[in-house]
Amino acid sequence: MINSIMKIFLPKDRIFYQLFEDVAVKVSEMAAKLKEIVNEPDYEKRAAIALQVEELEHVCDDLTHKIFTELGRNFITPFDREDIHYLASALDDIADYIYASSKKIKFYRVNPNDEGMKKFADLIFQACEHIRSAVHELRDMKNLRQITESLVKINSIENRADDIFDMSIENLFATEPDAKEVIKKREIYQAMEITTDKCEDAANVVESILIKYA
Repeated sequence: MINSIMKIFLPKDRIFYQLFEDVAVKVSEMAAKLKEIVNEPDYEKRAAIALQVEELEHVCDDLTHKIFTELGRNFITPFDREDIHYLASALDDIADYIYASSKKIKFYRVNPNDEGMKKFADLIFQACEHIRSAVHELRDMKNLRQITESLVKINSIENRADDIFDMSIENLFATEPDAKEVIKKREIYQAMEITTDKCEDAANVVESILIKYA
């Protein structure tokens, strides 16, 4: 009831900022859970954490749906409707691929005690933290330097992830004798590397918004 009353008095164009911030926070929480998964040796505990990732992904889906609903409802928006759609979709893609990474680790029952997976998980978490920071600063765009620094770091993280992917694949084919394990781990590496690509996509949308409105 209180939330409904507050929403009535909240300027309609400000609702989008809160929704974007909520999604960014949840995506960062998912990334933190992914780090827990790759550092957890016990399968049952990993499965429990993966379930938490799935639940957070559903929350992100609901928030994304709310953004699109508000977009259809409101004539006044804080920035271009197209940019709102792009940013919502980009953040949702990050959540989807974090979930896909955790799900593959769980389903394939691979031992995530793997240097490549740990490095990927750490980079994904760093990128999501920078996404969260940049999205939060969109509300008033007063700290442009901080937003720009976050976007530059995300780009750097994506480049490092490409290098880690190449090294991980090279090491996998050189040291793993089991063809099934090669296929499983390669799919996980791919999902994690795509996650960093999606972080860069979100950063590019934020950069486009800054160029138009800052």
